[in-house]
Amino acid sequence: MILPGLIIGSRASDLALWQTNYVRDLLRANYPTLEIAIKIIHTTGDKILDSSLSMIGGKGVFTKELESALLEGEIEIAVHSLKDLPTLLPDGLTLGAIPERANVEDAFLSKDTNARLMDLPDGATIATGSLRRKAQLLTKRPDFRVVDIRGNVPTRIRKMLESNWDGMILARAGLDRLGLNEHVAHTISLEWVLPAAGQGALGIECRSDDNDMLEFLAPLNHDATRYAVTAERSLLKALGGGCQVPIGAHGKIVGSTLELSACIAAMNGESLVRAVHTGDATRAKHIGEELARTLLDMGGKELLAMMNDE
Repeated sequence: MILPGLIIGSRASDLALWQTNYVRDLLRANYPTLEIAIKIIHTTGDKILDSSLSMIGGKGVFTKELESALLEGEIEIAVHSLKDLPTLLPDGLTLGAIPERANVEDAFLSKDTNARLMDLPDGATIATGSLRRKAQLLTKRPDFRVVDIRGNVPTRIRKMLESNWDGMILARAGLDRLGLNEHVAHTISLEWVLPAAGQGALGIECRSDDNDMLEFLAPLNHDATRYAVTAERSLLKALGGGCQVPIGAHGKIVGSTLELSACIAAMNGESLVRAVHTGDATRAKHIGEELARTLLDMGGKELLAMMNDE
């Protein structure tokens, strides 16, 4: 099966374009004669920068317009940061491929690159756009003052440098991809902060009835990554979580075994439940669902109910 060409949909940010160009290069490595065009699509999340994600609709704000373009045939595939993609996809769309994952951890940035997050003085100010990070941080350091920040990666770094904040937290993968590690003080241990489901991974979305495209994308799949993020997204779906709920999840493949760690944290950091499940990687979806039930039984149900009431 040979395709003469295809159009990839992408957001306009530096990071989104890096990711799209990365996927384009993977495709060209497998199909050297393929003609590839990139179509920029502006999403709601890119247009509204003065409100937190939880206030403007959560994860779908970065994907809806791309998915509409897919369904209307304007583009053949869309490239997403997988952590931005809702666990429930629109009818007619599917994840055609998930390439090998980059670093899953978060990074602490500071004007003082010798600073250490957990050693900061009482009342230190930390910027993050993630409720997940905020809740887990406050569990360990309830004295921190956590402020919200939006914008693309370079904009956030500029805001930090112009502020009197003690530091900021961003995903390490985006910093690595853009070569913006100058102000990284250190990577944050997964024992401190679990990442978002799908963090560090890319999702290539296409139409579910496009069998030629599914076959075409198959070489870009990385099995270990797919198993890990399938478990993470399955857990998130079972808990009904998104950007509005502080849920962390990390799947790791060792041989044929999947180890899934996850947590649910109270918004104010006063309570957190965390657990680990392991099993055969081919049971990734079920492992995610099983761990979700465990977290709910450990007190997660009450934590989620409290958040829904807020």
